[in-house]
Amino acid sequence: MTDTNVETEETPKKASKLPLIIGLALALIGGGGGFYAVYSGMLFGSEPAAAEATAESENAPDALPDVGYVALSPFIVSLTSDGPASLLRFAAQLEVPKEHLEEVERVKPRIVDVLNGYLRALSAEDIESPDALVQLRAQMLRRVQIVTGSERVLDLLVMEFVLS
Repeated sequence: MTDTNVETEETPKKASKLPLIIGLALALIGGGGGFYAVYSGMLFGSEPAAAEATAESENAPDALPDVGYVALSPFIVSLTSDGPASLLRFAAQLEVPKEHLEEVERVKPRIVDVLNGYLRALSAEDIESPDALVQLRAQMLRRVQIVTGSERVLDLLVMEFVLS
């Protein structure tokens, strides 16, 4: 009896790199085609020459709105909290269309009264948060627009807001 045990080791076949090469080539072709489609305007309907003309017209300054500003005298408000910061120095200007400047000037004492009353009701904690000024400004603008009419005051610009 003869034992013929032949041990044969099969070497694993090397994976082909062809799918990787094909995938890379298709990705490059797809990327290049996508760039060309966007750049040439096929995708969004504009051509490079039209895009350059649009960019030039976008750089031209727009006409400024016909507005004026009504300055409110700075005032100091005592706050309701017992914290270390108990005084607020506040100054603002109102952005007003030119045709309503005189009307808003006439009711300026009422505007200051409304803002003074609103700010006195606040505590230092209401003012110290990072986003407080945005919320306070919106609240104050709304109150001013109630006094003057919404079409007479376009915006409230805070010039000074110092907590001490």
